[in-house]
Amino acid sequence: MAQQKAQEAGQYLSFVLAGELYALDISKVREVLEVQEVTKIPRTPEFLRGVINLRGNAVPVVDMRLKFGMSATEYTVNTCIIIMEVNMDGEELILGALADSVREVIELTGDEIKPPPRMGTTVDTNFISGMSKQDEQFIMLLDIDTVFSAEELQAVRSVDVAPEPVQNAQALEPQGKDEDLPGLEGLAPA
Repeated sequence: MAQQKAQEAGQYLSFVLAGELYALDISKVREVLEVQEVTKIPRTPEFLRGVINLRGNAVPVVDMRLKFGMSATEYTVNTCIIIMEVNMDGEELILGALADSVREVIELTGDEIKPPPRMGTTVDTNFISGMSKQDEQFIMLLDIDTVFSAEELQAVRSVDVAPEPVQNAQALEPQGKDEDLPGLEGLAPA
């Protein structure tokens, strides 16, 4: 039987992914940033787009569209990064989530929040804590602590952007003139 989650009344940050409206508990959101350059980290899950520099700290950035099985987020003037706190085994993990756009902070009462729909046993909807409506459009309220599996969060957490020092590295010194190199005869410095 599907687990029904009780969603509390409160404020939620609403945002758009592929034309659908989602919302996060505002207490999980630290800030919203304009999209910026994301440094890709090799050998990470596809939804982990890389890291950004946030005031001197490397913050992992996930593509929520990829995580939800949609096409990758395309950067537009409205694309943004939502910096949020995710609970991983009682420890706070800061990560950024790409969103097509951020709408607004909305206030929802307990009466406006309905349980997530039952989708059968083969569809996992545990990450949806509730549903609401705004102007005839459904809003999926996300439980961000359950969107990612423990393994996925561990992969995000283990992103190490500091390169290891090279042992016994020697500086490369020029070994001759450019004219001595094959294929460079007749080239003069500009």
